[in-house]
Amino acid sequence: MIQANEGTALSVRRTSEIEATSDLAGRVDRYLIESADSGGLVALLEQILPPRALAAPVHRHSREDEYSVVLEGRLGVFQDDEEVFAAPGDIVFKPRGHWHTFWNAGDGQLRILEVIAPGGIEELFRRLAGGEYDPATLPAMAAQYGAEVDFERTMPLVERHGLVF
Repeated sequence: MIQANEGTALSVRRTSEIEATSDLAGRVDRYLIESADSGGLVALLEQILPPRALAAPVHRHSREDEYSVVLEGRLGVFQDDEEVFAAPGDIVFKPRGHWHTFWNAGDGQLRILEVIAPGGIEELFRRLAGGEYDPATLPAMAAQYGAEVDFERTMPLVERHGLVF
């Protein structure tokens, strides 16, 4: 629960109050600012990926822009058949409507802050980490959040970079 001072609107979410989800591959999402906290304007997640882990299949959103701020490690990003790599301190902009994914392109842990505007799709991340991930049902689930997935583009990327997915 966020501790708020009603007079100044100053609030604090303690580390112990930050929800985190993880999956069997070792990917962790920490929900720092939830969509509900900002009236739907933004969500902020810390995402932690083990070496060579792919975050998600190639996908695109119709509603959200994403900004990835690299805190630790080496981030690989695929967008519309282009690949870039980013280091700590770099920020990668992934606008809505573009096919993209990202992965840990290094041999150590990757930590990024993922800024999502507007918020809301973080609920899909939570559902997937909770065990609802099934390649057969993912397209329909993603569509509920205005997103699409493309497994045909995903597998060559996995093979080219030796990724865990």
